[in-house]
Amino acid sequence: MVLADSQRLGRHRQAPPEKFQTPIRSRGRLAVIIATAGVVAAIIVGFAVYSAGRPAQDGPSALGHVHYSLPVAPDSYIGVYAHGVPDSYAPVRAFTTATGIKPGVVVYYSGWLEPFQAGFAATAANDGAVPLVQMNPAHISIAAIANGRYDSYLTAYAKAVRAYRHPIILSFGHEMNGYWYSWGFRHTSPAVFVAAWRHIVTLFRVMGAQNVTWLWTINTFQKQSESQVPAPNRWWPGNAYVTWVGIDGYYIDSSSVFASVFGTTIADVRALTRDPIIIAETSATPAAGQPAKIADLFDGIKLYRLLGFIWFDSFSKVDLRLRSPAAIMAFRLGYETYYRPTS
Repeated sequence: MVLADSQRLGRHRQAPPEKFQTPIRSRGRLAVIIATAGVVAAIIVGFAVYSAGRPAQDGPSALGHVHYSLPVAPDSYIGVYAHGVPDSYAPVRAFTTATGIKPGVVVYYSGWLEPFQAGFAATAANDGAVPLVQMNPAHISIAAIANGRYDSYLTAYAKAVRAYRHPIILSFGHEMNGYWYSWGFRHTSPAVFVAAWRHIVTLFRVMGAQNVTWLWTINTFQKQSESQVPAPNRWWPGNAYVTWVGIDGYYIDSSSVFASVFGTTIADVRALTRDPIIIAETSATPAAGQPAKIADLFDGIKLYRLLGFIWFDSFSKVDLRLRSPAAIMAFRLGYETYYRPTS
């Protein structure tokens, strides 16, 4: 979903207002988001307690590198994108101060040719979190990526990720089944996108970057709106190239519920793969009633047995931030119930 776009394309956020004008979530053009002070966060908080920097006991790979894996039990993660990352980790800490919740995953959006932010990632690891990087090839030929013309950049990136030696979640060209990004629907053919995705994953593996969890991130769709946001199956790279599936979707108005926002897309993904699913970007508009939708979000994650979610906390033409005492309380209550169940 296109929410704060100036950031979703580089170190930015995304967000076109058109998508908030209809329950179908059709997104319009990219809109530059100006997120102001406070805790701007898309939350990926790791519900599971684990050491983010520890390699799994999978043994060395054929190339002599250690494999890393992340927990895949349902209800394992809540996450955060905080405006100002990766230049600073302070927004993530501010989110923790405001909510009392320490994220286990932190997100940033990376422009094409931008290097891996190893310093930020190391700070996240020291804080017990896993970085999630959304690599966005804005206004770049996807065919050129698939054909190897950007291999020098990708090789340097893979080497930096390998040298990091902690788990990292990496996604390329998120929401490709939507029309608002240059790499997506109506701009780049699904076959070309798939070829680029496979090329990137293969290159990283050849370079020994085995600490990557590959997150294939799509936008929600509804059967009645497939002319704008089609089902994602045409963009599917195959199980050999994907670790987790991410789904981006938002609560637009009071009628929005988890099943209506995410249910169709989850069913479609399940027809493609049994890979773990995480809600990779979500929030609720003020018109939707944030406290009730936050409770519904936690319930939906548990009902559908998903990995968790990332809250998109930002402001453009629609204020999606987690700001009101009632919304923050609902979030804390959901977290306490979800992360520390009483029964």
